[in-house]
Parts: sequence; C-alpha cells; structure tokens
Amino acid sequence: MATSQIETVSTGADKAKLAAAVVLAVGAVVAFYLLSRQGALVQWVALLVGLAAAVGTFASSESGRQLWAFGRDAWREVKKVVWPTRKEAIQMTAYVFAFVAIMSIFLWATDKTLEWVFFDLILGWRK
Repeated sequence: MATSQIETVSTGADKAKLAAAVVLAVGAVVAFYLLSRQGALVQWVALLVGLAAAVGTFASSESGRQLWAFGRDAWREVKKVVWPTRKEAIQMTAYVFAFVAIMSIFLWATDKTLEWVFFDLILGWRK
C-alpha cells in the first residue's frame, strides 16, 4: 500500500503573512473598542476594514491558498451528492418517528416489567 505524503515547507515570508493576519485581526477588534467615542459607524467600518485586510493577508499565504482549495474541492463533492426527493425525505422521517415510538414503548414495557419483578416478586415491596 503506497501512500504519498505531501509536505509543505513554510517559508519565513509565509509565517510573516500569517503573523500579519493575526495582528490585523486583533488590531481590528482593538480599534473597534478604542473608537467607541467616534460613533458606531466608525467602529464598524474600522472593524470590517481590519478584518478584510486580515482575511486578504491570510488568503495570500500558503495556508490560505490550501484552505481555499479545500473549500473548492468540498463544494465540488457536495455537488456530486444525490439528494433525496421530498417524498423520500418524508418517508424516511416517518420511519424514524415510528421506530422511536416503537422503541420507547418497548423500553417502557421492559422498565415496568423489571420494576414488577424486582420490587413486587423478589423484594415484596407492595405499592
């Protein structure tokens, strides 16, 4: 069984991009709270611009490109799924509800039977 392992070598520039993305994200949150006297609009603009810069910086790194490729591949796989029709979904839901009802009745009957055996027959505790 041959497996190929892919190793990605993280360069210094890539690590700097990730660190810059973290600094930008933290800076955006800090700016949001520090600009509370300027008004809500300024706060939200600062937060959104800072987070957008952080996302852009992260997306330009190797980790960001890998995450984007993973999301693209995952979306391709979701498109391949054959989803059930409405009728099939309703039938399967009905089967699940019926099974739950039958199982709950069975477990209730088992519980009451064991209660009767232990408390009434073995221990003799009458209610």
